[in-house]
Amino acid sequence: MEVTKALAALQPLYGKDNVEIVTRDGRRVRGIVRSMKTTQALTTPSLKLERADGEIIKIPFSAIIEIINHNPAVDSAGA
Repeated sequence: MEVTKALAALQPLYGKDNVEIVTRDGRRVRGIVRSMKTTQALTTPSLKLERADGEIIKIPFSAIIEIINHNPAVDSAGA
Protein backbone atom coordinates (compact mmCIF):
# COMPACT_ATOMS: atom_id res chain seq x y z
CA MET A 1 0.00 0.00 0.00
CA GLU A 2 1.23 3.48 -0.79
CA VAL A 3 2.43 5.45 2.23
CA THR A 4 0.02 8.33 1.57
CA LYS A 5 -2.97 5.99 1.22
CA ALA A 6 -2.00 4.09 4.37
CA LEU A 7 -1.61 7.34 6.31
CA ALA A 8 -4.99 8.60 5.13
CA ALA A 9 -6.67 5.35 6.20
CA LEU A 10 -4.83 5.15 9.54
CA GLN A 11 -5.10 8.80 10.64
CA PRO A 12 -8.70 8.53 11.96
CA LEU A 13 -7.80 5.19 13.62
CA TYR A 14 -4.80 6.51 15.58
CA GLY A 15 -5.10 5.45 19.24
CA LYS A 16 -8.18 3.31 18.58
CA ASP A 17 -8.37 -0.33 19.53
CA ASN A 18 -9.58 -3.13 17.29
CA VAL A 19 -7.70 -2.24 14.09
CA GLU A 20 -6.43 -5.12 11.97
CA ILE A 21 -3.53 -4.88 9.52
CA VAL A 22 -3.05 -7.51 6.81
CA THR A 23 0.49 -7.71 5.43
CA ARG A 24 1.85 -8.79 2.08
CA ASP A 25 3.08 -12.11 3.56
CA GLY A 26 -0.42 -12.93 4.88
CA ARG A 27 0.21 -12.00 8.51
CA ARG A 28 -2.70 -10.42 10.38
CA VAL A 29 -2.04 -8.15 13.35
CA ARG A 30 -4.86 -6.69 15.43
CA GLY A 31 -4.54 -4.04 18.11
CA ILE A 32 -4.17 -0.32 18.85
CA VAL A 33 -2.41 2.05 16.42
CA ARG A 34 0.38 3.57 18.54
CA SER A 35 2.76 5.29 16.15
CA MET A 36 3.11 6.23 12.49
CA LYS A 37 6.64 7.25 11.50
CA THR A 38 7.07 8.68 8.02
CA THR A 39 9.58 11.50 8.14
CA GLN A 40 12.68 10.25 9.95
CA ALA A 41 15.75 10.21 7.74
CA LEU A 42 17.17 6.81 6.77
CA THR A 43 14.23 4.85 8.17
CA THR A 44 11.48 2.93 6.46
CA PRO A 45 8.05 4.53 6.96
CA SER A 46 6.28 2.24 9.41
CA LEU A 47 3.39 1.73 11.78
CA LYS A 48 3.50 0.43 15.34
CA LEU A 49 0.55 -1.58 16.55
CA GLU A 50 0.11 -2.69 20.18
CA ARG A 51 -1.50 -6.12 20.46
CA ALA A 52 -3.85 -7.10 23.31
CA ASP A 53 -0.97 -8.89 25.08
CA GLY A 54 1.05 -5.63 25.13
CA GLU A 55 3.54 -6.61 22.40
CA ILE A 56 4.42 -3.81 19.97
CA ILE A 57 4.57 -4.90 16.33
CA LYS A 58 6.37 -2.68 13.79
CA ILE A 59 4.98 -2.97 10.26
CA PRO A 60 6.48 -1.14 7.25
CA PHE A 61 3.85 0.72 5.21
CA SER A 62 5.14 -1.06 2.10
CA ALA A 63 4.09 -4.43 3.64
CA ILE A 64 0.48 -3.35 4.33
CA ILE A 65 -2.12 -4.60 1.85
CA GLU A 66 -5.29 -4.04 3.87
CA ILE A 67 -6.43 -2.02 6.90
CA ILE A 68 -9.60 -3.25 8.63
CA ASN A 69 -11.42 -1.20 11.27
CA HIS A 70 -13.34 -3.58 13.56
CA ASN A 71 -14.73 -0.73 15.66
CA PRO A 72 -18.50 -0.28 15.52
CA ALA A 73 -19.64 2.68 13.43
CA VAL A 74 -20.71 5.65 15.54
CA ASP A 75 -24.18 6.93 14.68
CA SER A 76 -23.93 10.72 15.06
CA ALA A 77 -27.72 11.14 14.73
CA GLY A 78 -28.30 9.02 17.82
CA ALA A 79 -25.65 10.70 19.92
